[in-house]
Amino acid sequence: MNFSRLLARRLEAKGPIGVGLIGAGKFGSMFLSQVPGTPGITVAGIADLVPERARAACRAVGWDEARIGATLLTDDAQALIGRPEVEVVVEATGHPAAGIAHARAAIEAGKHIVMVNVEADALAGPLLAREAETAGVVYSLAYGDQPALICELVDWARAAGFSVLAAGKGTKYLPAYHASTPETVWEHYGLTPEQAARGGMNPKMFNSFLDGTKSAIEMAAVANATGLGVPEGGLAFPPAAAPELAALLGGADGVVEVVSSLHRNGEPVANDLRWGVYVVFAAPNAYTARCFGEYGIATDASGTRAALWRPFHLIGLELGISVLSAALRAEPTGAPDAFRGDVVATAKRALPAGAVLDGEGGAMVWGKLMPAAASLAIGGLPIGLAGGVALRRAVPAGQAVTWDDIALDPADATYRYRRRMEQACAL
Repeated sequence: MNFSRLLARRLEAKGPIGVGLIGAGKFGSMFLSQVPGTPGITVAGIADLVPERARAACRAVGWDEARIGATLLTDDAQALIGRPEVEVVVEATGHPAAGIAHARAAIEAGKHIVMVNVEADALAGPLLAREAETAGVVYSLAYGDQPALICELVDWARAAGFSVLAAGKGTKYLPAYHASTPETVWEHYGLTPEQAARGGMNPKMFNSFLDGTKSAIEMAAVANATGLGVPEGGLAFPPAAAPELAALLGGADGVVEVVSSLHRNGEPVANDLRWGVYVVFAAPNAYTARCFGEYGIATDASGTRAALWRPFHLIGLELGISVLSAALRAEPTGAPDAFRGDVVATAKRALPAGAVLDGEGGAMVWGKLMPAAASLAIGGLPIGLAGGVALRRAVPAGQAVTWDDIALDPADATYRYRRRMEQACAL
């Protein structure tokens, strides 16, 4: 990639790349931990609802007091975006409405935006990316998180002359997890609520990973960025060992999929891909297939379908790659170009009229991946807008929640932007 060489040239010619970080949670903290070891990247400021939390995060990752003192810590994200020394904005709040607002402000200010906030990307990323391109700035998925790494594998396969049959990631999954709530989540992780509280673990966030919502959000982002299709029935989460990926998914026709690290009986899958990403691709001819065998590549029984995978992702520790790609090459590490996949709020249990939905990771709905066309056909409520809204009528367990089921303020800025995205970016 030559980023370290390009960065050294940039540092000599123009000085460091100034980054404005919004959100000093886990992902942001991991990025901050790498900054002192990356000459040429400087954090000009950190915006967090609680600035003292940002200060504590800097200390926790090993920043010295001089570096902390030289960094703006504020609760005003808009002011941070507007600072002239900020060239790249990293949005890491995890809040869809905030993410959209911050991304739009960054684009308007002529700043590149790295969208760690995949919730916001799944909600309205295609329109944000289009507006960024028009403004001459980069809108990018966050390297280190699984969607950007999957996009990289898909791009590698296509650039090397292979057709992509399937791509995605691994996770821990059982069908019963769709009904998980913040009150039951810790038993699935082998923790007590007290242990989780001592570790500062957010039950709704961890429940989103468990109940399938986060996987759906991430695969919507991948589909929208790569052109891969979304399975008609949603993600199947088949159990799979990494060496079995080509055999399991070699019959697919260019789709996203998430594989489980658990068999349906709860037993662990050997050589699982729980923390990793993969791509399955086809040999274009007999000679290539023969090469697969000669070089020990994991294939299906025919030898014509192969898989490449990365067993781990390093999350915020790798985020600097996106910063460098945007600032030095004006290229994203993955970006949506159309609205192909959507994540629709789906009832975990029978929900009565008048109930106020508790959003992603809550006890009432989980996010199911659907083709965008299918979501638009039923008027599906995106999971990113399913928090704090009341039901106008009852919704049975397992049914998608629709726009007609809820009472939502039509003047809400996030709602209006989402509806604009549907009109502008649907295929």
